[in-house]
Amino acid sequence: MARLFGTDGIRGIANRDLNCDLAYKIGAVGAYVLTNEVHSPRILIGMDTRKSGPMLGAALSAGICSVGGDVLDVGILPTPAMAYLVRLYEADAAVMISASHNSMEFNGIKWFDKNGFKLSDEIEDRIESIIASGEELPHPEGRDVGRIISAVRAKKDYCDYLVEQSEYRFEGLRIVLDCAHGAASFIAKDVFERLGAEVIAKSCAPDGININDHCGSTHPERLQEMVVNYGADLGFAFDGDADRLISCDEYGNIVDGDQAMGILALSMHEHGTLAKNTLVLTVMSNLGLKNALKDAGISIVETKVGDRYVLESMLQNSYAIGGEQSGHIILLNKNTTGDGLMSAISLLGVVAESKKRLSKLASRIPQYPQVLVNVTVENDVKAKALEDDELATLTKQIESKLGKNGRVLIRASGTEPLVRIMLEGQDEKEILDDALALAHVIVRKYNGKIRT
Repeated sequence: MARLFGTDGIRGIANRDLNCDLAYKIGAVGAYVLTNEVHSPRILIGMDTRKSGPMLGAALSAGICSVGGDVLDVGILPTPAMAYLVRLYEADAAVMISASHNSMEFNGIKWFDKNGFKLSDEIEDRIESIIASGEELPHPEGRDVGRIISAVRAKKDYCDYLVEQSEYRFEGLRIVLDCAHGAASFIAKDVFERLGAEVIAKSCAPDGININDHCGSTHPERLQEMVVNYGADLGFAFDGDADRLISCDEYGNIVDGDQAMGILALSMHEHGTLAKNTLVLTVMSNLGLKNALKDAGISIVETKVGDRYVLESMLQNSYAIGGEQSGHIILLNKNTTGDGLMSAISLLGVVAESKKRLSKLASRIPQYPQVLVNVTVENDVKAKALEDDELATLTKQIESKLGKNGRVLIRASGTEPLVRIMLEGQDEKEILDDALALAHVIVRKYNGKIRT
């Protein structure tokens, strides 16, 4: 069996890679592994808006109930809501059914432990080994069979928490929200209006199919147009499960996760709240961010790509903030995982407190030209492609040419059948040509296809 867990849970095409039989097993084994010392464990289940969510949720719930666990069904809520609610309700675990920023045919399952943290590699490995071995699990009967309970207060409890965490009010600010027809669709507008902002909310009409469809954080061009057309002060775009944030200033310029983290870290540094004076990033973060923070006297710690590795570093070293260029931003004093709505509230707080436009704040974090080319390849050849001698030779030639003013990063996606080729340098056309040259090696030798 191929490895189930990627860098962000289990993900694949719903009803093919991730079908009801597998979801049932994941529910049963996950509940058994995480809560096998609890007589009647309680496990939260939430989902985003994609059509396959209820189908997989039913199978997952059945698996949990089959080993004696009770399911608390919170309905449609963002992924970070699960990390918060599992602690609030003192449950034993939580499960989110979502494929995040992916298109609707994908879905995924990600677990949180009772403390709101994603599972360690060791626990994931144990779940996988039990599923692969077919180990017999306990099957209680009669009154010991689990049940499904509707958690009717979950939406209100999470929204109340978001509002309570804001230190500022936002009267006088007009903002545009793009909710990607996803999990933020039913809560985002209300949260920001409760904080005093004038809100224009778009892509808030999910039909099970339109999630992330030319909207949200992966397609911010709509947000850029709306901010300018509505004369808004700024805009926020979330992905399907609302754990990431891409922003837009008043001129329609994108403010990505790197710049948002830079703005927040600089503000925390100036207020003396930046723990150990450090920001945790991944290797994908822009050189402009790294150089700007170093100039400001802020230390940088780099990790592998994946918010779980950022969080791991933060926990081990008691850092306060970390995240990814894609918009996953972890504010550890507020939640245990990336939270798009919380990140937006925090960023808006800097705007309100400083009385500066987002464009002015973002100008402190310059962006070096950076290009990313994605090459679709089958999962079972990704590792071989990365080790290709021709690819390695060409990479060294390009790195030598770029010198200290650029870099090449080639990595396999942990959530999709992709090899990602990222180049950074001074000349955008040159690095794009170089990235495409590297991509064509994979296309030619490993039946790849450049994804536009």
